[in-house]
Amino acid sequence: MDQITEKTVDIEDILKSKMGKKAKWIPSPLVSWLKRIVHQDEVNRFLWESRHLTGTPWLEECVKYLDMTLEVVGKENLPDKNDGKLYTLVSNHPLGGIDGVALGSIIGRHFDSRFRYLVNDILMNLPGLAPLCIPINKTGKQSRNFPAMVEAGFQSDNHMLMFPAGLCSRRINGEIHDLTWKKTFISKSVEYQRDVVPIHFSGQNSDFFYKLSGFCDKHIKKVNIAMLFLVDEMYKNVHKTFRVTIGKPIPWQTFDKTKSPVQWAQWVQDQVYSL
Repeated sequence: MDQITEKTVDIEDILKSKMGKKAKWIPSPLVSWLKRIVHQDEVNRFLWESRHLTGTPWLEECVKYLDMTLEVVGKENLPDKNDGKLYTLVSNHPLGGIDGVALGSIIGRHFDSRFRYLVNDILMNLPGLAPLCIPINKTGKQSRNFPAMVEAGFQSDNHMLMFPAGLCSRRINGEIHDLTWKKTFISKSVEYQRDVVPIHFSGQNSDFFYKLSGFCDKHIKKVNIAMLFLVDEMYKNVHKTFRVTIGKPIPWQTFDKTKSPVQWAQWVQDQVYSL
């Protein structure tokens, strides 16, 4: 096996970039624990072995590496890639990582890689993914640039793949369900006349993850500690089968003044969960 000669994912570097000089005060056992939780060595080995790939082929390699079986229902509802129109594809976000990878592999293959994600900027550390991303920094000062990044995405000639909840699903009243969907995808799809394609992704994270995220959401709102465990959750989901259900495109004209953008976002979320 190739030796990893370059640490693409480097917890120490990420901590420095997020925390500056304060990073040096983090105890080394905590840093070692973080490296284990994010599977730094395993992830870097995969990144090294797949370093010749970017974009959709890299996403497909991820699906193979994680041994995911994807059962796609309603593939005929994906619009013709040559119809000259641009679309906003929206999905629930049950897993917080590999669901995005899996959907990207399906959509990228169908649209010849002409799509972009709106993603957390930490994912920009993955070189294979970076060409498909419009980064959003939800953790630092750059979050004020969010509207400009969204604008750039919708002004481009790429289809947009969005997870309007922003965070991965939580356990709500005993059910795994997204948090309230943000209205951005509605207002921008109307402004740029993009029909919306609803997608439902099956699957769930571990019981531990839902307990932790529930605790964090309630008591430690400023830091999304649960996000640190998403790579660990990804490795717990290897060898599994996931069902991806694609609904019929919803014409952008649907989103008229009879409901507010927030209400329309809720309506589309309900459509997704009924697929």
